[in-house]
Amino acid sequence: MLQVADVSFGYGPSGQERPARAPFTLRDVTVDVPRGSLTGLLGPNGCGKTTLLKVMSGVLEPSRGRVTLEGEPLHAIPRRRRARRIAVVPQETHPAFDYTVMEMVLMGRHPHLGAFAIEGPADLAVSRDALAATGTAHLAQRRYMTLSGGEKQRVVIAAALAQAADLLLLDEPTASLDLGYQLETAGLLAELNSKRGVTMVLATHDLNLAGLLCSQLVLLRAGRVLGQGATRDVLTTAMVRQVYDVEADVSYHPGAGHLTVVPLRRSGHTDVHR
Repeated sequence: MLQVADVSFGYGPSGQERPARAPFTLRDVTVDVPRGSLTGLLGPNGCGKTTLLKVMSGVLEPSRGRVTLEGEPLHAIPRRRRARRIAVVPQETHPAFDYTVMEMVLMGRHPHLGAFAIEGPADLAVSRDALAATGTAHLAQRRYMTLSGGEKQRVVIAAALAQAADLLLLDEPTASLDLGYQLETAGLLAELNSKRGVTMVLATHDLNLAGLLCSQLVLLRAGRVLGQGATRDVLTTAMVRQVYDVEADVSYHPGAGHLTVVPLRRSGHTDVHR
């Protein structure tokens, strides 16, 4: 569905265009995102996960290489049509005004409206369906900023669903959430992927979340792909050591029903569990 082919990207000192000799943030990255898959981007801080998501969404244009959506160059697709195909859930959402939850979700309908058009009954119906799908219909008239962190995350995902995109890019979807909300958000994403067929790419620091949700993983370090493939093949003790410099026990947990990762120590350091 989405292909990133030999992509390199770098920021300049101002965060804008990359000068000729500035280092690359991403280097020769190739990623294939099949339709219906749930792909996890893993790696330490500063490895390029968020930058790669921005390249995949078209917010950033590669310095080298290309990104295609079903074979069409991403930057050749007009923004409005691109927004109908790709939705983004950022780490944090800070609206400029005190919007209600319904108003936040209705913003997802903007790519489908003509110039100067306002939302109609069909847009309201889509938004209500998105709220129902994320378990937030009862919050429709609440002010977004009065919600808990977990409720906010569900509302932002609802807005992405209302966008009716078939590719959802999520940056740290469970960051800063307590354990209960982490489980709820993970369950929501799994259901949207399996029952609604939404293709997803999520960047996360949570290796256990990746083991639970993701059908395939891309492991990054210093802007390069060190490993890529089915989760069961690449989420290994050796790969965790290579990517994070951490010794970990990676094993299948029969009760959880997925791979789990227990960090033990920094490579070459004393076991923290002693």
